[in-house]
Amino acid sequence: MTNRQITIAELPTGALTSAHFKMSDVEMPEAGEGEVLLRVILISIDAANRSWMKGATYRAAVQAGDPMPTYAICEVMASNSPKLALGDIVAADATWSDYITTKAHKVQKLPKVQTLSHLMSVYGIAGKTAFHGLMSIGKPLAGETVLVSAAAGSVGGYVGQIASALGCRVVGIAGGPEKCAWVQEQLGFDACVDYREAGLSKALFAACPDGADVYFDNVGGKVLESAINVMNQKGRVVCCGAISQYDTDTPTGPRNLPGALVVKRLSMEGFIVMDFAHNDAKCLRAMQHWVASGQLKVFEDIVDGLENAPQALIGLLNGDNKGKRLVRVAADPI
Repeated sequence: MTNRQITIAELPTGALTSAHFKMSDVEMPEAGEGEVLLRVILISIDAANRSWMKGATYRAAVQAGDPMPTYAICEVMASNSPKLALGDIVAADATWSDYITTKAHKVQKLPKVQTLSHLMSVYGIAGKTAFHGLMSIGKPLAGETVLVSAAAGSVGGYVGQIASALGCRVVGIAGGPEKCAWVQEQLGFDACVDYREAGLSKALFAACPDGADVYFDNVGGKVLESAINVMNQKGRVVCCGAISQYDTDTPTGPRNLPGALVVKRLSMEGFIVMDFAHNDAKCLRAMQHWVASGQLKVFEDIVDGLENAPQALIGLLNGDNKGKRLVRVAADPI
């Protein structure tokens, strides 16, 4: 039995292309003492994958020749640990591969759900990121205006729906008229602004006539700059990502810092989802309630085939996904 694996052929210096990746057949791994052999079922495709190629972040930088790291849902195929048994479904730090081995204590056993992919979208990394960032940092109140960038993406779409369920007015920012219409019609946002059109700041003021109280930022750069302009005093800026800056060697930052923060007395805080793991159970209860009540819709963008992972990431960076993007590496267990 062979094990397919995708590695970084060359670190990108500009826009990411398929030439930066290489797929190879490698030796089948074997679980050592205290380890498990995992069959990779679904891998998460995130903008953060690209940022890891630019240098150390909250994890070590990815180097040329490294297998591409990812977050994955896997099935235990062999276990040398009493903590996990054959057939258990787990979440793990993995690579773009068919099979991996890892220490048993580093994986998380997952609960049984009707749709396995939901453990990576609404009940997984995307939903948790949206919930924790919005609730713990944004702290929205009913009647406030919540502004969300990358509103059609995996995290932004959940942020807006959660805010709407809490009684907030929700304004999205997305790329192109078709996406903006989808955000309003399918996700229930009150308004959505096309960042590709000229006059973004003017459009945001029109969409937020009473200003914005919370801005959930997934993109950075000029969009962040324009969003800060429309913020109300004592507003909260939640910094989740900066997708506009990952695929370039000439990043730009908002020019209105720190002045606007001082004048408007804004708070601005970055986070990663693991910061709030202690609230995961609370998050799951809330998300399950909103899904059951119909206040939260689940949209997933699943690409079939490990070999298509590079293009799935490139497409994500270009904004061609709606909802959480995943790559299906193998079939769900029967």
